[in-house]
Amino acid sequence: MKRLVTVVTGGGPGIGAAICRRLAEDGHDVVVGYAGDGHGDADAAEEVAEDVRRSGARAVCVRADTSLEAEVERLFTSAEKQLGPVTGLVNNGLVNIAGSAGPSARLADTEPADLRRFVEVNLLGTLLCSRRAARVMTAGGNGVIVNVMPCTATPGAPVHPAMTNAAVEALTLNLAEELGPGIRVNAVEPGDTEEVAAVVAWLMSPDASRVRGTVIRGTGGR
Repeated sequence: MKRLVTVVTGGGPGIGAAICRRLAEDGHDVVVGYAGDGHGDADAAEEVAEDVRRSGARAVCVRADTSLEAEVERLFTSAEKQLGPVTGLVNNGLVNIAGSAGPSARLADTEPADLRRFVEVNLLGTLLCSRRAARVMTAGGNGVIVNVMPCTATPGAPVHPAMTNAAVEALTLNLAEELGPGIRVNAVEPGDTEEVAAVVAWLMSPDASRVRGTVIRGTGGR
C-alpha cells in the first residue's frame, strides 16, 4: 500500500511540531522542515522526528529556507529520496516580525527588513512550496495542501500579518480551483496548538475528501 508522505514546513516548534505528531498518528510519514541553522533548531526538529518514529511512522529532518527556490527544491528532493513521492504539504513555515517591537507592532514602527522577511517567508515561501508540491501531486493525480495562515483575522490585527493572511487565503481559494478536484487545497487559521493540529489532520484525511478551497476559522486562540 502506498505510504502517505507529508512535508511540514516549520515543523520544529509549536504548532508545526503538534501537526507532525498528529499526522504520524494518522499514518503519515513526515518530513520535518525547519528554517534555522543553529543547533537548537536542528535539535528541536530531530526531537519531533523521534516522536514521529515512536508512533511507527518514518521521519526525516530537512533544513530549508522556504523563501528560496533552490532550498524548496532540496526539501522536496530530499523527501522523495528518503521517504518516497510527496502526497501532502502543510505550509506552516511562518515567521514573526523580529525585534523588540514584536509581531504586534504598528506598520509605522516596523523596519523594512522585517517587513520584507515577513512577506518572503509567509507569502513567497507558501507560494514556492505549493508550486513544487503541485508538480509532484499533479503527476500522481492526487494530493493535499493545507496552509496554516499567518494570523487570526481579527479587527485591529497588525497590518503586515493581516496583509499576508489575505494573500494566503486568496492563494488557497484559487489554487483549489486550479488543481481540483484531485488535489485538495485548504487553509486553517492559527489558534490553540492541539486544535489546529487536529483540524489539519482532518483536512488531510479521506473524511475531508470533498472539502477544498475552504478556510477553517475558529480553531481556538483569539
